[in-house]
Amino acid sequence: MKWHGNEQIGRLRHQPNHMTRDCFGIRDASAIFQPKNQGAGDRIIGDRRTNACMDWRLLQTGAAKRVVAAIMREGQITSCAPRRRQQSQFAPTIATKLMISHRYDLATGTARWQRQIGDKPERSDELHCPLSGCEPIGTSIGVDNIDIFDRAVRRRRRDRVANDYSTHDFLRAYMIEGLLDRLSSVSRSFSHILDLGAFDASFPAPDGARIVRLDAGLRFAALGCGVAADEDRLPFADASFDLVVSAGVLDGVNDLPGALTLVRRILRPDGLFLAAFTGAGSLTKLQSALRHAEGDRPAARIHPQIDVRSAGDLLMRAGFALPVADVETLNVRYGSILGLLADLRGMAASNIMPGRVALSRSALMRAADAFTALADADGKISECFNIIFLTGWSPSATQPQPAKRGSATRSLTEVLKPKS
Repeated sequence: MKWHGNEQIGRLRHQPNHMTRDCFGIRDASAIFQPKNQGAGDRIIGDRRTNACMDWRLLQTGAAKRVVAAIMREGQITSCAPRRRQQSQFAPTIATKLMISHRYDLATGTARWQRQIGDKPERSDELHCPLSGCEPIGTSIGVDNIDIFDRAVRRRRRDRVANDYSTHDFLRAYMIEGLLDRLSSVSRSFSHILDLGAFDASFPAPDGARIVRLDAGLRFAALGCGVAADEDRLPFADASFDLVVSAGVLDGVNDLPGALTLVRRILRPDGLFLAAFTGAGSLTKLQSALRHAEGDRPAARIHPQIDVRSAGDLLMRAGFALPVADVETLNVRYGSILGLLADLRGMAASNIMPGRVALSRSALMRAADAFTALADADGKISECFNIIFLTGWSPSATQPQPAKRGSATRSLTEVLKPKS
């Protein structure tokens, strides 16, 4: 597709159920009544304004003619030649107040088209309601998912820090230590392991185990002789691993529920998932200093953070059995804000959100002063990192199951009664 002014013009190839752009709730009837064995041809897709255009060459069926004629009597649609848009003239009140509903039964009796014209929907997804039960294929930019984080920038940041990452890896080293401590309490052994977000491949593989390392950055993936891919787009088959570990990456994944679901799918029955990432309540003093520096219009500079309760809910939503989520706090002391920013940059934890704005020199100086004002008596500033640890098992019939309700043989009152 290519852009021309305020409209999107192009050729749509025939697809069985394609979705087109709406104009304040007006469906593109040329797509609805186009015969399935005929290409859609050239036409103009509206720009969500108070008019819609159609190519009359596409509307040669009898039902389509009757529908469009009825709509045009209401003054809603103006015909236009191929690749040429004409201005439609009608009162503004039609797009904001008028609510008309038309229902037409096609001759075959197997399809029905319902059309409604009314106030502009408040949510953008209402402008792109699917025309059928099939999943939309995204012929309009309005149906595309919006990423929280810029995937390309995330890869570049990870490649940038690959050579000097060991200087700033203290946070991930703490996470790995916690994961190994939890893994040591499991009595069973694991033979096929996935290191999800491998960084410099510092997670040690158990003796005799085969470990596959995956990272979004190409250079980190090359360091571990692993796979370069995003954590929410795993390229592995179902039931490929019996242990998946992840340290320090899930807080920067666009689709975290989808990533956890994929992890559960690639785990074998009774497989274990261990993860750690920074959660809600981290970098509180840095956030306070930045808000003070930018006044009434602060920019988004700290990534959205997940609390421990939401993390546990995500495990359950992904289908893990016996889910556990807990949090540990790590306090790191800095002499100035520059040391903290250098660590965040060195561990690839700087801002990767779309639309980010560079911090001006004057704002950085104000942030440094505000950060220094939070120092302890010795002149050091203690910054907080809340690390969330997740533990979940892939469902299996061999796992312990809760007893059925009413199956107890003794009363709890009798058990707790003090002995005389």
